[in-house]
Amino acid sequence: MPYKHITSIQRNELSVLSRTKIKQKEIAKLLDKNRTTIWREKKRNANEDGTYDARIAKRKTKKRRIKANQRFRKIDNNPELERIIVRGIKKYLSPEEISGRSDGEEIHIGKDIIYNFIYKKRRDLVIFLRCQKGRYRRRRGTNIRIKQRKELEKKKNVSLRPSIVDTRERVGGWEGDTVWGKNKKGPVLLTHIERRSGLVKIGLIKNKTAEEMKRETVAMFKTIPRSKRHTVTYDNGSENAEYELIEKEAKIDVYFANAYHSWERGCNENCNGLIRQFFPKGMYFDNITKEQVKKIERLLNNRPRKRLGYLTPNEVFYNS
Repeated sequence: MPYKHITSIQRNELSVLSRTKIKQKEIAKLLDKNRTTIWREKKRNANEDGTYDARIAKRKTKKRRIKANQRFRKIDNNPELERIIVRGIKKYLSPEEISGRSDGEEIHIGKDIIYNFIYKKRRDLVIFLRCQKGRYRRRRGTNIRIKQRKELEKKKNVSLRPSIVDTRERVGGWEGDTVWGKNKKGPVLLTHIERRSGLVKIGLIKNKTAEEMKRETVAMFKTIPRSKRHTVTYDNGSENAEYELIEKEAKIDVYFANAYHSWERGCNENCNGLIRQFFPKGMYFDNITKEQVKKIERLLNNRPRKRLGYLTPNEVFYNS
């Protein structure tokens, strides 16, 4: 069984149990620890009067860890190494170049350690670095960029969408977007259009957040038969961040268009243009009601379309 350190929560529990009449052997069982571990913990971190207090125990443990880790601080414990680093930086060598020169020496120092030393203890050396805009960037980018890239890799690209959606041979391929008011804050219109029939669903949400978007989208798709909701395609806006929950709760596959490729959701862009006839740009959405939105939705869904042989979206959608 691998050894595991006593956790902060277990120290809290040990502190409470130590005040009771429970034997140390029973305490060890309750904490799933060896009784020797409990005995050692109480001996090392007890107060002067022999009692055990979790707060003091945590403080003592932290102090010991800091002291123990001092031996791993290569620069702090080696004045000669520090002089070599400072001399190299002042000669405009990069930390990576200094690290490369130390490879094969008795003490090898990594470039990350040198960067940490400069930014935490010798800020005066920053002026000798080639990039002085701030902390250096990792080769793979900042942590935020790495997280964004991983999130993007999880998303299904529009190129993976079934070809039957492109040919519009089947009802059930949807595209979604939002329509903003003038102030780009407050209420927004959430639109979904079905590619084959042109049927549009319009919702009014309080604000453009992922949570509001998810809630309204799920409610919207639950009014549509399961056989007529297969895929939905969005852009990469932050309001679509909860797409995984939409997939799970609305039982629909979510795909994403490439950035700045609005033509990959051309059906939806055209639909938003039709909606703008009633809610033009420059208009505030604060006073729009759900009844108004539903009226426009009914009007558009009962309008004959040339590409449908002058049938209406309702006729094509519900008769397919």
